[in-house]
Amino acid sequence: MKLNQLKDNAGATRDRKRVGRGIGSGVGKTAGRGVKGQKSRSGVAIKGFEGGQMPLHRRMPKRGFNAPFPKTWAEVNIGRVQQAFDAGKLDAGATVDAKALLEAGVIRRIRDGVRLLGKGEIKVKAAFEVAGASKGAIAAVEKAGGSVSVAAAKA
Repeated sequence: MKLNQLKDNAGATRDRKRVGRGIGSGVGKTAGRGVKGQKSRSGVAIKGFEGGQMPLHRRMPKRGFNAPFPKTWAEVNIGRVQQAFDAGKLDAGATVDAKALLEAGVIRRIRDGVRLLGKGEIKVKAAFEVAGASKGAIAAVEKAGGSVSVAAAKA
């Protein structure tokens, strides 16, 4: 088999329909677009238009607020941290912070700081220094004899 011999299975691709090429083709004259009107012409953009009625997306009530510059955390579950301890990538004696987690390959990028979450279990006594932590994560780390200090996130 050579690259120049590659071809699709028979019937896998359909020929493009050439519209507006004579009455005998079946799609001549109006090219399957019907007659007259905005939709028969090119450059039509009427996605939410409802014939002058207020469109649905504008009739619906607006609620809430989207923060323009929200904080994005690098989220880490304590179970994933335990795996790193088991693999010898993290040192239990040293403080576990964003830089240590990054070097161990637990997180890909630090973003606005690391947030510790409580999924999984931790058996190692370790001191964590993170930008945020859930109540469950703090409880699990303290149960294992460790500590969690929540530092202010980088601006």
